[in-house]
Amino acid sequence: MSVILLSGTALAVPPAYAQSGQRGAIEGRVDRLEGEMRAVQRKVFPGGAGQYVLPENQPPAPEAILPGSPTSPVADLTARVDSLETQLRGLVAQSETNQHKLQLLDARIKALEASAAAAPAPIAAPGDPAPIERTQPSKPPVDKTLVDKAVPPKPTPAKPPVTTPTKPAAAAADPARAAKIAAVERPETGDTAEDTYLYGYRLWAAKLYPEAEAQFTTVTTKFPTHKRASYAQNLLGRSYLEEGKPSLASLAFYDNYKKWPDGDRAPESLYYLAQALVKLGKPAAQVCKVYTELTRSYGAKVDADPKMKAGVAKGRAESSCS
Repeated sequence: MSVILLSGTALAVPPAYAQSGQRGAIEGRVDRLEGEMRAVQRKVFPGGAGQYVLPENQPPAPEAILPGSPTSPVADLTARVDSLETQLRGLVAQSETNQHKLQLLDARIKALEASAAAAPAPIAAPGDPAPIERTQPSKPPVDKTLVDKAVPPKPTPAKPPVTTPTKPAAAAADPARAAKIAAVERPETGDTAEDTYLYGYRLWAAKLYPEAEAQFTTVTTKFPTHKRASYAQNLLGRSYLEEGKPSLASLAFYDNYKKWPDGDRAPESLYYLAQALVKLGKPAAQVCKVYTELTRSYGAKVDADPKMKAGVAKGRAESSCS
């Protein structure tokens, strides 16, 4: 009888060793991927003193929306792979943001160069001394404040308008766009947060998305406890979505659900988050989790909104959600 038991034990050992070896190989690959990701992050986010740096805004990982999955070696490896995917998504979002900033900076530089080329030559006022020849020795610089006190101010030639820092540089390079921005009326209700949101909404409705995004960001950062913070964060995501930036849109939508879960636009942000994930080509299982969380947390509000209710039903059908 003991011989039979020992034989059974000997037969059971090799599969266990094989499974352990396979798991070790997978863990080694995951460790290597994580090391490479840290190296990439040090390139994208310099100044981290060699420490592990995460993106400022991270999109929702599936476990963050519906926690509670059982823990196992395979689940742990899956979580680590999902973490790598999350970090990669953050790097893509940061890259898109940097590219957008570079475009605005390039447009501003071109606008400044054009303004400098079109500036009129300085006009000599009557009575001014003749220009000094280059062959003469240079004189020490004159204190302008003393000249201003001694001589009455003289009319200066008109200068080209200077773009204010609050407006995107693209407007200065595009007179037609600048005219559209000027045509958008600024509200004056006495509530700074409300006025900033309404002005951003009007810019968004006029499809002036970069200008609208600047207003929405001001509301969420300076007035995070205001009622309009949830509205502004939601429209920030929708603006990114309209611009064809689903990565940034998904971050904005998830931040609204995470930071203002009781806000008036939290349900709508989850609804559009599912659409952003579809545009990013994410697995249908992730999209279905978002729809499930939406109906679980905000079922009454979804039912009260016929348009959103029909959209959720259509989205679940297109993703084959059970």
